Amino acid sequence: MNFVDEIYQKARKDPRRILLPEANDDRTLHAAAKIRAEGLAHVTLLGDADATRKRLGDLGIVDDFDIVEPRQAPWLDEFVAEYFSLRKAKGMTEDAAREAMLDPLAHGIMMLHKGRGDGLVAGAIHSTADTLRPALQIVRTAPGVPLVSSFFFMLVGDTTYLFADCGLVEEPSAEQLAEIALSTAGTAIAFGIEPNVAMLCYSTKGSANSASARKVVEATKIAQSKIIERFGPGSPVQIDGELQGDAALVEAIGKKKAPGSPVAGKARVLIFPDLNSGNIAYKLVERLGGAKAFGPILQGLRLPANDLSRGCSADDIVGVAAVTVVQSQMVSPKSGEER
Repeated sequence: MNFVDEIYQKARKDPRRILLPEANDDRTLHAAAKIRAEGLAHVTLLGDADATRKRLGDLGIVDDFDIVEPRQAPWLDEFVAEYFSLRKAKGMTEDAAREAMLDPLAHGIMMLHKGRGDGLVAGAIHSTADTLRPALQIVRTAPGVPLVSSFFFMLVGDTTYLFADCGLVEEPSAEQLAEIALSTAGTAIAFGIEPNVAMLCYSTKGSANSASARKVVEATKIAQSKIIERFGPGSPVQIDGELQGDAALVEAIGKKKAPGSPVAGKARVLIFPDLNSGNIAYKLVERLGGAKAFGPILQGLRLPANDLSRGCSADDIVGVAAVTVVQSQMVSPKSGEER
């Protein structure tokens, strides 16, 4: 069974309520139909109800989805009051709060926050910034996690890697880079991937001494110092750097360039020094190397809300929705239950 099949199997065992707030996008509607057919999740669409039902019919999709139109939602006033309360210290007015809660994406995030959904997937027609902003304002970060970051599952043949951060933190400081490494190591453990974490650089173990290389070295030291605090004694997490890509992945090269490294030659988690390198790398591996990319998946939020690439396909949305279901199984009870 490959990694995708394992994720789908886990999702089917305990399907959750997934919110899709881009019902005006055909890929989202096709994905909703497949999610339902595969038994991965219960889907709620958000948008103009009449227009959504008409488009479902035009696409030949059986219309039996829950559709929430924010303007008509019976809980709208409650959501407006909640959002105003959360943001009034930042200058939010009640009128602005109402306008925000009429937007399907922000309304969907509030549904997640209020237990009317277990996870949310968006980004097919919204930028990462537009998707993440209401998530940070309403759902906020998980306890003890100072930074939200993103990762991709990269399926290369029969092997699954984690690439981070490829979609969110543009120029991480050494402290932020260390946090990305720790968060992604935790994600690897949660999804059954070996937490061998390589802090990538154009330099290996001091072969260069530029400011960018020194940042990776510092980030590695910070991350290593926090492994026991984050994961406890006896943790399987191994973090090492700075490592070039070949030293991280190829055993013979790793032994030559970084002898004695616990990670060199067997890394499964690749941490890139900045967003430029991470985003370019995952797209090259996907487009030229034939890998399958799932993501970007957000990590560090209190509840699972995930972003998509605006170039995603309907199948990409299905895959991210299945991952979101599994994340929900890990972090919270089902919607409607006490959180």
